[in-house]
Amino acid sequence: MKIAYDAKRFFHNTSGLGNYSRDLIRILSKYFPENNYILFSKNKSERGADILEKTNVHFVETSKGNMSRQFKMGKDAQKQNADIFHGLSGELPLKWDKKPIKKIVSIHDLIFVRYPQYYSFFDRKIHLWKFKKAANSADKIIAISEQTKRDIIQFLKVPESKIEVIYQGCHKAFKEQQSDDFIQQTKSKFNLPERFILNVGTIENRKNLLNIVKGINGSNIPLVVVGKKTKYFQKIAGFIQKNKMEKQVHFLEGVSMDELAVIYKLADIFVYPSFFEGFGIPVIEALFSKTVTITSNTSCLPEAGGPDSVYIDPKNHLDIQSKIKFLWENESERKRRADKGFDFVQKFNDEPIANELMTLYRKIIS
Repeated sequence: MKIAYDAKRFFHNTSGLGNYSRDLIRILSKYFPENNYILFSKNKSERGADILEKTNVHFVETSKGNMSRQFKMGKDAQKQNADIFHGLSGELPLKWDKKPIKKIVSIHDLIFVRYPQYYSFFDRKIHLWKFKKAANSADKIIAISEQTKRDIIQFLKVPESKIEVIYQGCHKAFKEQQSDDFIQQTKSKFNLPERFILNVGTIENRKNLLNIVKGINGSNIPLVVVGKKTKYFQKIAGFIQKNKMEKQVHFLEGVSMDELAVIYKLADIFVYPSFFEGFGIPVIEALFSKTVTITSNTSCLPEAGGPDSVYIDPKNHLDIQSKIKFLWENESERKRRADKGFDFVQKFNDEPIANELMTLYRKIIS
């Protein structure tokens, strides 16, 4: 089988969609080496270079021209005799020739519809138009959670029979055991506290970091934050300054994936009170790291967190405060929930996800 991909995110996104794209190609090429995986993009980068070294993964430059991703990439895939074209980030090319090819699109979330206040008017309109087009022209849609499936049915008016839920995994670094030397280096490099709670993700309104900071105000519990800052950061910085919490909250930058995996493992508790997610990869990163997780009782987060994570109302900082305090003071409860969470998260391992994807690919061309 020959499968073509829109690899723009594979090469050019550092987090979310980029990680999804790279992991998907990595696991398929490993568990199903008999197929050819063709990555279409205008250009490539160093990201995913180790995956491109595999003999069954090939980069093909998209034809030149304006809007070539929309108007030429699909036809380029047909010229390569691809059996399937898979759009990895909610989009499919708009133009095709008559040669048969099956089309699949992965849709991660419809947050721009649910939370329009986080997006410009133009971005909302263009996203909705692209997603509707892709959903209509696809033979099958992959939703990355049951929550996203419900949203696709509701907002894109797609029949349920057209959608398959296939969860995503996370980077292999979170499933590996880093050396003691590397762990010590990471602790020293970032000057990590002996004990701390952790939050990972873009520092933006939707991720709700301010309510964690409010939740630990007045305690001596250190918080480590790893994530790109946006304008919302100023709101948090103001609260920290006003309440003299500068020594309690630590913001880290320039963290590699292996260093991040170590930081997850060293944390006592991972706290992720996001208002809404399409899936919530940081939650499964924490569970693979055997770190107990506190997360929101909304959207897909209970799907990612499983029955033994601790759930909070993300709008209520006092709820967050009490759950952090409870786990911080109960080591046996942290360990019990972390062990149970580790058992639960195995369903998001590489092999079962690769098998589900390949089953769908085979079904669609049979």
